[in-house]
Amino acid sequence: MTERRAERHRTTRETDVLVRIALDGGSATAIATGVGFLDHMLASLALHSGFALEVKATGDLQVDFHHTVEDVGLVLGETFSQALGDRHGIERFGHAAVPMDESLATVAVDCSGRGFGLVEIAFLGESVGGIPTSLLTHFLEVFARSGQLTMHLSAHGRDNHHLAEAAFKALARALRDAVRRDPVGSGDVSSTKGVL
Repeated sequence: MTERRAERHRTTRETDVLVRIALDGGSATAIATGVGFLDHMLASLALHSGFALEVKATGDLQVDFHHTVEDVGLVLGETFSQALGDRHGIERFGHAAVPMDESLATVAVDCSGRGFGLVEIAFLGESVGGIPTSLLTHFLEVFARSGQLTMHLSAHGRDNHHLAEAAFKALARALRDAVRRDPVGSGDVSSTKGVL
């Protein structure tokens, strides 16, 4: 059985991002982006998806977090998509609902090869963990687009940290289901078109 893993490295004048992912590789993580709250969310994503994930990023944090957070989302999505390959024999769809105290996040994904992210998180303030909440939303949308998956994510609650963490955990659980190899399938692509 072919291992589903990939590595991507992207360097610009603003950031330098390296991502390695193994979709069947357990939950080992090595994450250092320079943005503590993002590291926390990515560690949660790795643990609850069962993916082995390494993310190393440096960026112009003296400007703000935007370039680093955005580019990590971009490269993570590209690496995820590369690891999926031609997407033959996967479940394709996944969904999850994850509570965290008073917060609840729900996610549905389709590893369709078409990138689209609709993210509706009812944040109650402009920042969490030092990151603008709008930037977390942007990260998730960029990940969906560059990962070539359709994602609908919504969350409501009363604590920004809980909202963000529930969202990333729900995404992880949905991705885990979507990339699972179909145990009874023929190994074909899960589409009447024959391609994704």
